[in-house]
Amino acid sequence: MIVTVKVFAVLYGLLAVIFGAFGAHALKKTCTVDQLKSFETGVKYQMYHALLLLLLGFNLSFTSSIEVYMAYAFILGTFLFSFSIYGLCITASKGKKIKVLGPITPLGGLLLVIGWWLLLVSFL
Repeated sequence: MIVTVKVFAVLYGLLAVIFGAFGAHALKKTCTVDQLKSFETGVKYQMYHALLLLLLGFNLSFTSSIEVYMAYAFILGTFLFSFSIYGLCITASKGKKIKVLGPITPLGGLLLVIGWWLLLVSFL
């Protein structure tokens, strides 16, 4: 599990840098200011949670179920939250917004909140 968390941390960090550059350069021509802000929010949250996963990967053993559930909540929550925002922004900029992605974003956010809650519980 530790290796999995570290791999996701590095992968999410790598992709956050790539998507950040993509948003700053390629999407600047096709997206509205609001779409670019949303895209940037996805990138920020992805990077924040990549760093968090890396920190957890080096400091937790993932031997307790709460630590394992927390890692899954952060991994899945980051994917659902950030990548649904990317999909919404990119498709909206092309005039073909995939509306089914809309409800996925708050689900991802909820999983991130659960991950943070589980981190708090693990400290207590």
